[in-house]
Amino acid sequence: MKQRNIFIAAAALLILAFSGGAFLYQKQQTEAAAQLAQQNMAALVRADAPSFGDANAPVHIVEFFDPACGTCREFYPMVKALMAEHPGKIRLSLRYAPFHPGSDAVVKFLEASRKQGKFEATLETLFARQDVWVQNHTAYPQLIRPLLAPLGLDLVQLQNDASAPEVARVIERDLLDAKALNVTMTPEYFVNGKPLPQFGFAELKQLVDDALANTP
Repeated sequence: MKQRNIFIAAAALLILAFSGGAFLYQKQQTEAAAQLAQQNMAALVRADAPSFGDANAPVHIVEFFDPACGTCREFYPMVKALMAEHPGKIRLSLRYAPFHPGSDAVVKFLEASRKQGKFEATLETLFARQDVWVQNHTAYPQLIRPLLAPLGLDLVQLQNDASAPEVARVIERDLLDAKALNVTMTPEYFVNGKPLPQFGFAELKQLVDDALANTP
């Protein structure tokens, strides 16, 4: 019985040590990511990035996303709902991180849709019909054109704009910014320059709530 109690106590100590080490490691990782974001603020916030909400909102969410990412699709309406709960208080800026195979071509069409004032409609259509043009984590850009036709886009102009060098430069810049900020997966969120301590919508909401609490 004594040996059994010693074994249980030793196991409990090991579990506590492991948990404490994991917590410390996670804290160090979060602090390092926050410091990296502060050092690379120019790479995090780009004035010409697609944005929703008041430009002067006290809380600024920056999201690196991929339209072919299933989690990005799931989180998008939740983030928009969070913004609706706090009108005028939250701004969302989107940065391109097309990590899925084939997604870079889709992002070119998405960026080109801005020239026709159809970015939001295009993004929401791509998310809503993601199961049509994303298969086995691979994007098939040739499948999106029929989905975009009902939006009233000039598809010939869209194709021309998507092929423009400046669109390619925007995507290349965003990918370089993602690399500078050590963004390797999507979605990746920053709230007023702070990265999530751990991935999850609850963690995102907590960061937003903390930022809102510190604003007038």
